[in-house]
Parts: sequence; C-alpha cells; structure tokens
Amino acid sequence: MKYIIIGNGIAGVHAAESIRRIDTCGTIQMISDETTSPYSRPMISHVLAGVTDSQKIHIRPPNFYAQLNIEPLFGKRITQIDIPKKQIHLDANTLDYDRLLIASGADPRPINAEGQDLQNIFFMRTVAQVLQIKKALLKTKRALVLGGGLVGFKAAYGLMHRGIPVTMIIGSQYPLSMQVDPTAGHLILESLRKKGLDVRVGLSVTSFEGKQTVQGAFLSDGTHLSCDLVIIGKGVLPSKAFISDNDIQTQSGILVDQHMTTNIPDIFAAGDVAQCYDIVRQSPWINAIWPEAVLQGRIAGANMAGKSLTHKGSLGRNVIRMFDLDILTAGLVNPPDNSSYIVISDHNARNRYYRKFVFNNNRLIGVVMVNNIEQGGLFVSLIVNQIPIQFPLKNFLTRTFNFGKMLKK
Repeated sequence: MKYIIIGNGIAGVHAAESIRRIDTCGTIQMISDETTSPYSRPMISHVLAGVTDSQKIHIRPPNFYAQLNIEPLFGKRITQIDIPKKQIHLDANTLDYDRLLIASGADPRPINAEGQDLQNIFFMRTVAQVLQIKKALLKTKRALVLGGGLVGFKAAYGLMHRGIPVTMIIGSQYPLSMQVDPTAGHLILESLRKKGLDVRVGLSVTSFEGKQTVQGAFLSDGTHLSCDLVIIGKGVLPSKAFISDNDIQTQSGILVDQHMTTNIPDIFAAGDVAQCYDIVRQSPWINAIWPEAVLQGRIAGANMAGKSLTHKGSLGRNVIRMFDLDILTAGLVNPPDNSSYIVISDHNARNRYYRKFVFNNNRLIGVVMVNNIEQGGLFVSLIVNQIPIQFPLKNFLTRTFNFGKMLKK
C-alpha cells in the first residue's frame, strides 16, 4: 500500500503514526513546502519573544522519519492531484498513491494594500518567517501588527516582550471578535491598552510607504503611522489551491464525513484544511485548533490503513493567556439576536471578571469566561457530550456548584 500525506504538521504526523501502528509494511511519503521536521506552531510566538529557541519547539525527534520508515519530501510544492490516475504532481516529478491524506493546513490571509511588497512586512505562520522577523528586529524601533485575532496578539506579545512599541490595527470593534462576544472583547481591549499596547479598532491599512523598506502606513481614516516593521496576522485560509473544486468537494475547506473521508474514495483530509461536522452548529465547519488536528489526523490515518473509526464532531475552543488575563471560550458564543437561545451572564468590570453561557434545547452550546476560569474544562465537556441540564441555569453563574457530577452520569 502506498500512502501519501500532504503536510508535515500535527495532523499529518499523527496520521502517519496511526498508519504505521496498523500497517508496518506500506510505504509512507510526507510532502511539505517547509524544510524542517514537525514543530509546535503555537510556540513560534515564544521564539519571536526570545523566551524559547527555535530548535526546542520540535514535536518529534530528528530520527522520527527513519524510525517509522517514512520518506520525507521537504521543500516541495504540489501543483495538482490527478484523481483518475491516483497521482500527485510536484514541481519536478510525479508520485503515485493508493491512499492520500490532505493535511496541508492553512495559509495566512492576504491583504490588499499599496506597498505591501516592501521589505520588513511579514506574515507569521512558520518558524522560518519568525526567524526572518527576528533578524529584522535588530533595527526595529516601532512595529505595526495587523489583525486582532490569535495570530495578531501572539505577534504583539512577542514584540512587546522584546521592548518594542507596538500599534495594533483591528478591523472589528474589539479584539478576538471570532472567539468572544462584545462584552468580553471590550474588557480585553481595556486591559490591553493599560498594558501599553496601542490598539486602534474599526480600521484597516490602505497603503504602506517606504523606498525599499517599510517606513510607515496610512489607515482607512487617513491617519499616518510611522513603523519600520509590520506583521500581518489577519487570520488564515485553508491551504487548498492545488485542489480542483470540480473533483474534491469544498466549501471553506475540504468537506469530509465522520471517517475524515472526502467525496473521492481513498482521499482523506484532516486538520486546518478539513471542514467537518461541528457539534454546536450541526453543520460543516472549520475549527482550526491543535486538539482537533491531532484527533482528526489519528482517525484519518487509522482509516487509511483499513480501520473504520468515526469522528463525533468538532468543537471550537480556546484557552488563552493574554498578558494578565485568562480567557476561555468554546462553542457558539454569539447566537443570532432573533434566536430562541437562552443566554445568562455575570460581569464585574472592576474585577475584570466575566462569564457568559449560551443554551439551546436545554443543553449548553457556548461559554465565554474572562478570569476565574475554574471548571472551564467541565463546561467544554458538557458541550461536547451535549448533556441535558437538569438543574436551574443560574447555577452556572456560581463558582461552587459541582458540575462534575453531571459527567459522572
């Protein structure tokens, strides 16, 4: 059996390990446009901050491929998948496969601004990009970060940890708009500004200025900002440019069923590129988080090797340490205004404390917590398992109620 895995990230790694546990003889080839062994992508902001060395974020030892008899193909770009012939076309050669996993991850979301090709304007998605940024920091006096999501804040954290003043430009009215609700967002915004982060909301960059290297930026309100380094963190898009929509079914990502199989036999997808059933939304969705990539990779790999494991559904959730704020968010936290969902919350601005719970059909489907995030893992379990709530909902606003007893049942 010939297995090919497109991608060398966490989903691809766990898929390869699953395959090898079941099939010890089949050939496995892993293709990546990067040139390094697998590493922890969430840790690259710590490399930027200078608190972790880039060699210490690898998630597998150097002999990982040899131990599992895997052929790594680094620095390779896929141009096409020939489905009838079961072939992968690279820049310079063609590979045959029996079973294929697309775990290509995601690419940085591009921007459209005049001057965006100037030097010292970076994305921050790979360790190679972070190492380029670190070189540019030697002459950096002020930095600009575009985007108020997780990538943007990791970039801002890394720069500020090095003592570099940072201005952050956010298109929405508050940070983390894809993860939290307005109340939590404004609580976070106020806290970040007190920490010295210059956050500008409801704005975008229209153009950059400079001769060869960026020297400044113009905003959508006409404001001019001086900067000599820019990091673009406007989110990500599934990496699927090499896929023909006429063959493999896609929406935002590659559509997969509960076995992580696409509409094409013998082609699977997992990780940030895969769009699978979402427990809360009850429809296909991309939850581009580390735990989901691990689980999906394991299931896809096992099924490629002949098993029939099922994925019960994904759930978006994050636990974030943002300077001195602890934030937990999971599920659907911004239900439509005209919906029948029940929402309860507790907010203490002085203590920077906030809890919000969203219910539907007597089940918890969403939670946001800022500080005092105790029992957060239990709330996530309630959502994942869709356990009916059999006590007054007001108990969710207390800190002493034992929610764990619900899971014991």
